[in-house]
Amino acid sequence: MHQPRPLVIALAVCLAAALAAPDADAQKRRRRAAPKAPPAPTACTDFYAVANADWLKANPAPAGDAVSALGELAARAQQQQRDLLDAAMQQPQNTVQKLLGDFWASGLDEAAVERDGARPIAPLLDRIGAIRKPKDIAPAIAALHQVGIPVAFNFAADVDLQDLDRHIGYFGQGGLGLPDPAYYTRTDAATRELLGRYEGYVRKILALAGTPEARLAADARLVIDLETRLAQAARPLPALRDPAANYAPVAVQELRRYKRLQLDRFLEAQGVRDDRVSLANPGLFTQLDALVGSLKPAQWQAYLRFHVGNAMAPYLSRAWRDAEFEFRGRVLRGQAAPAPRWRQVLDAINTAAGPMLGREYAARYLPAPTRAHAERIAGEVRDALAAAVERSPWMSPAAKAEAKAKLARLKIEVGTPRRDLDYTVQPMGRGSFGGNMLIASTWRHREEMKRIGKGNADRRWDVLPQQPALAYDIAQNRLIVTAAMLQAPVLDMAREPAAHYGGFGALVGHELTHAVAGRGRHVDAAGTVRDWWTPAEAAAWDALGQRVAAHYGALPWPALTGVKLNGAQVRDAGLADLSGLELAWAAFTTAQPNPAKPSREAFFRGWAALWPQQLSAEAATQRAASGVHAPGQWRTNAPLQHLPAFGETFACKAGTPMQLADAQRIRIWP
Repeated sequence: MHQPRPLVIALAVCLAAALAAPDADAQKRRRRAAPKAPPAPTACTDFYAVANADWLKANPAPAGDAVSALGELAARAQQQQRDLLDAAMQQPQNTVQKLLGDFWASGLDEAAVERDGARPIAPLLDRIGAIRKPKDIAPAIAALHQVGIPVAFNFAADVDLQDLDRHIGYFGQGGLGLPDPAYYTRTDAATRELLGRYEGYVRKILALAGTPEARLAADARLVIDLETRLAQAARPLPALRDPAANYAPVAVQELRRYKRLQLDRFLEAQGVRDDRVSLANPGLFTQLDALVGSLKPAQWQAYLRFHVGNAMAPYLSRAWRDAEFEFRGRVLRGQAAPAPRWRQVLDAINTAAGPMLGREYAARYLPAPTRAHAERIAGEVRDALAAAVERSPWMSPAAKAEAKAKLARLKIEVGTPRRDLDYTVQPMGRGSFGGNMLIASTWRHREEMKRIGKGNADRRWDVLPQQPALAYDIAQNRLIVTAAMLQAPVLDMAREPAAHYGGFGALVGHELTHAVAGRGRHVDAAGTVRDWWTPAEAAAWDALGQRVAAHYGALPWPALTGVKLNGAQVRDAGLADLSGLELAWAAFTTAQPNPAKPSREAFFRGWAALWPQQLSAEAATQRAASGVHAPGQWRTNAPLQHLPAFGETFACKAGTPMQLADAQRIRIWP
């Protein structure tokens, strides 16, 4: 093969250069005109973006919605429940699984649900149809409460504010088909339109419940009339938010004044034998008592018939479900379409038999070593808080003593409640989903009523083990960690222990902060409701809160132009996040003195892994207006900016975005 001649090569190179020159010049001009791309984030400029880069790339913002790592955890927990119920349906391993498996199977069998029609509620409708005189009304009300259908009023177990170790029964307002009493009394056009649509829904339910066509319009008006009378005697919703304002203990014998309502006999029917109850709105019950005597039994029959149908509509045949969704789903909740059938059935089981499912969920998905590991970390964070309280410069000796006494008595409950329930339930079978719903609802109501009385206030949680939650229970001075919470990203057993402190440990610290600061100051170590802070502690905490609010208030909302965080709105969560990280780091470095750099990095990555999220502009706008938590970027970065340990770990200089200058740093527990 002959070699190319040098002159030919030279000419070719020159020609190529000449041909390329115009393009190269154009590219240079374009580069000069285009804005310079921002530098890639680093750990010292945006730790959130660096630590969550893979997740953020794999999860673009959905149109009009939001996705998050904790949302994925909730979805995983739902799938785990579905898998458990599938297994229980096919091969139950114990009595509770047999109950759950039959319940699940009956709900998934839509053909059987269609054949069942309204038969599950026929006995209840017959009971209502047997009302002839005013004296028949109160027993019918009590019977519906027994099966978990509260009518006319609400009655529930809750903490006795005079003795937090017990629950008492609370009589409260209820019995309305609309969520706000004001809907019945406001006169603006939008409310009147809503009330008209509600009346149409009442007619549909009454028709399905067997009301003759000729009486539908009149009976629907009777229902609205009775509910309007209840609404007029009800308190506005904001007035119900203060527990103290809605706590009014009275002796049970005083209930005999409501002769027509027969509230003393009502308690007997619910299995309640306590000598006190709370009744905070006697005017409402005086009105109810009068209505039992003054309204014709036929009006009460229409009202009760509607409320049975309204409560049970989601669990009956398609005509019932469609009617309920068109009003409650589409109009009230703004939903475009019903949830898939499996989700509807799962929600029903959690509503009526949630503790049963929770027991089996924890047995299947929470290994004993994971539970023990979580308990150990939680205990270490509690000890770190006790040490932090002791060295606090803003707490007085008396406040320190009270805080440490509370922490010494703190209960840590992981996975499931310490006390189990009585799972003696009527066999369900696979024939009737609506019937099974009533069986399970009756059981759960019975167990709720058992909470009323001395020495059993800690029997239950107000969350379910199969639902991700980590919370401090002020009344019982206990930390609650559900079984579903103990998986990635909160406690990923595949990651090294340092990440467990940064994720799970920091969340524990966040919640335990409420035991000794903020809300926790209103209950002392003995469980007495009193403010055990002096004005000096309150002022110091408020000053810390103002600094936190100012810090967050200067931060821009991601995905929104020209919008900053509402510092006052996210202040309390920001305080607890910073406190939680300080306490978790103290617990971590006590358990692992002088940790190596990779372990220190893993701690902070464990924190960041909790908060990745992608929000559409619509979702971001909604959260910016009402959310009490900062968006994921700032939930991650903002507290880390104040931690010297973060800057030391990632070699961030003071004054860089992720490491504030010393004078700007906020310390909750110096």
